[in-house]
Amino acid sequence: MAMETVPKELRNLRACLLCSLVKTFEQFETDGCDNCDHYLQMKANRDMVYDCTSSSFDGIVSLMSPEDSWVAKWQRINQYVKGCYAISVTGRLPAGIVRELKSRGITYRPRDTSVKS
Repeated sequence: MAMETVPKELRNLRACLLCSLVKTFEQFETDGCDNCDHYLQMKANRDMVYDCTSSSFDGIVSLMSPEDSWVAKWQRINQYVKGCYAISVTGRLPAGIVRELKSRGITYRPRDTSVKS
């Protein structure tokens, strides 16, 4: 999609590289990720917002009842908070963050469908 066709208010959206939650850059910086901030600590950390989110993503799913949604189960987001989620997010978390997640027992599954893992 050409950037000219995207409404201006939607151009500042980013998706979390761990859970695919979609928010504005400012929302991630102010509030962190509603699902992942315990691990990624983006709140009040501009560099982490850049490292742990991507402005390049495809499709959006609005999730109202995560526990009842077959789409949420299919996207592996049925344990997350209500909100808007990207179907696919381009990019990957930095290796250091992936190692930290692994040491905490969290399996990182990239949400980038453009590259095979």
